[in-house]
Amino acid sequence: MPRLPPVASRIANEIAIKHDLSNHLLQYAMASNISGVIGSAVAGGVLISFLG
Repeated sequence: MPRLPPVASRIANEIAIKHDLSNHLLQYAMASNISGVIGSAVAGGVLISFLG
């Protein structure tokens, strides 16, 4: 089963393509989603280190 990008990335890409067919933003939208996940993991690790 292929992994699909997160919904926010797909929606941003669809909106960009509807506006201009030469727009392809999926890679950039995925980058922002991945950085958010990494930031959340780092923040969680810092919080656990303070509490542990």
